[in-house]
Amino acid sequence: MSGHSKWATIKHKKAATDAKRGQAFTKLIKEITVAARGGGNPDSNPRLRVAIERGKEASMPADNIERAIKKGTGELEGVNYEDITLEGYGPGGIAIFVEAVSDNKNRTTSEIRTIFSKGGGNMAGAGSVAWIFEKKGYIVVSKKTIDEDKLMTIALDAGAEDMVVEDENYAITTSPQDFLKVKKAIEDKGIKTESAELDLIPKNTIKLVGDDAKKVINLVSAIEDHEDVQHVYANFDVPDELLKE
Repeated sequence: MSGHSKWATIKHKKAATDAKRGQAFTKLIKEITVAARGGGNPDSNPRLRVAIERGKEASMPADNIERAIKKGTGELEGVNYEDITLEGYGPGGIAIFVEAVSDNKNRTTSEIRTIFSKGGGNMAGAGSVAWIFEKKGYIVVSKKTIDEDKLMTIALDAGAEDMVVEDENYAITTSPQDFLKVKKAIEDKGIKTESAELDLIPKNTIKLVGDDAKKVINLVSAIEDHEDVQHVYANFDVPDELLKE
C-alpha cells in the first residue's frame, strides 16, 4: 500500500494547486452534478457529500456548488453528463482503472485510448483489471502531525478498519460507509490530513524502477490531466524520488 499512499498524497497536493489556478473547478462541477442525480441532499447521498467536501477543500464558491447540485437534480438546465469507467494496462504490466464523467462517451473513450497508446499502455475490456481494486475510504496523515498511538485510537474508535505506518505517513483505511465519520473524528481533533478520499485500493502492487517507473508516472499523470477524468487508480509502487519530481 506504500505506493498508493505516496501517490495519493502527491495527487492531493497537485489537485489543491490546480484548484487555485481554476483548473480543477470544471472537473469538480461535473462530479457534483452527476452525484446529485442520486438526490440533492448530501445527508442521504454519500457520493454527493464527498463531492461537495472536495469542492470546499478546493475553495470552490458555494454558489458554484449549489448550481451544480441543481443541474444534477434537474432544477436547472444543464449538460447531460454520464459516468464512464475505462480499464487498461501500463508499462511493466501495471493495472489502470479510470473513472470519468463526460457528455460524449465515444469522444472521451477515444481520447483516453490515444493517451494509453502514446504512453506505452493499452486499453482493455470491462472487468479486466477492476477485480484488482476494492473501494475504501483512504486517509493519509503526516507522522509530523501526531503520535502513532493517539491517531490509531482516534481512528479505530471512529470505525476505521486499519492503520498502516509508512516512511513519512500513516495510512488509514475505512469502509466507504464509515469514511466521513472517521475523517471528521480526525479533523475534530485538529489533525490535518495530507489526503482524504474514497479510493479504489489495489489488493497488490507492482514495484517498478528505471524507465518503466518514469513511463508509468507520465502515463497516469497524462490520463489524470484529461478534462473528463475524475480519478485514476493504478497498482504501481515506484521510488520516492521519482514521485517527488
